[in-house]
Amino acid sequence: MYKVFVNDCPIILTENKNISTIFEIRDFNKKNLLEIVQQIFDGEINGICLVCSDLEGSLKDFKSVLKVQEAAGGKVFNTNSEVLFIYRFQKWDLPKGKLEKGESIEECAVREVEEECGINNVTIEKQLETTYHIFQRKNKTIFKITYWFLMHTTFEGELIPQTEEGIEKVVYKNENEISEALTNTYENIKLLF
Repeated sequence: MYKVFVNDCPIILTENKNISTIFEIRDFNKKNLLEIVQQIFDGEINGICLVCSDLEGSLKDFKSVLKVQEAAGGKVFNTNSEVLFIYRFQKWDLPKGKLEKGESIEECAVREVEEECGINNVTIEKQLETTYHIFQRKNKTIFKITYWFLMHTTFEGELIPQTEEGIEKVVYKNENEISEALTNTYENIKLLF
């Protein structure tokens, strides 16, 4: 199963014909994808479940009708087992950014975490779930694929938000603070907790 979020509303791709969901269930049809995405952007529907005969092929079809942007980021723990969060666009988020040409997803994830938060000594432990969301910018509809990694840092200096990227705050959050932050974040970020 894949969840592709549009304005935090899911388009669920599944091979399970008997899925239990609050959303309308339809058979996957590549021809209707752009129409479904637009209906969500227009607030006409708040989610949908598309039943696929070939899950991987359907995800490929989805990517073929939109401009694809790849990004990578991290769920970063410090030595106190707190998680690094950024605050941007009035929401709590995890640091991430666009993949540059010739860069591996791991290199991108470390670079973006370090740039957005002003830290160093970041290491990757393992890859986490990949998330998908669709957004509109400059009259283009973009399908964003974000590769996430579980990371650790021993950095103990001052956290410095990358303000030119719209980041207002960078903070470590403990378990209780994380629960509160997750009430004001994106649905795809919640999948990582």
